[in-house]
Amino acid sequence: MRISRDKLNKLAHTTADTLAEIDAVGFMEDRNTIRQEARKALEALLEQEAGIDAAARAKIASQRKIILEGSQEWEILYRKYYNDEVRKLGI
Repeated sequence: MRISRDKLNKLAHTTADTLAEIDAVGFMEDRNTIRQEARKALEALLEQEAGIDAAARAKIASQRKIILEGSQEWEILYRKYYNDEVRKLGI
């Protein structure tokens, strides 16, 4: 899934703000550093998800039979291959 830079920044700000509101959480760095690290973590997760998506789509495309995206068969195979890739990564 592609998320715009603005939305990613908003998620990182929200994450840092939410953590700051929790009494049991204390920051060892300033809030901006926390926000930047949250953004990096979100970007890494989105990159990983994009790789999983691409691998699942490649497996469907490699089938002998042409399977149209959006069909019930495509959706079933996509979920299966997506979950297989997630399991490979140990997530």
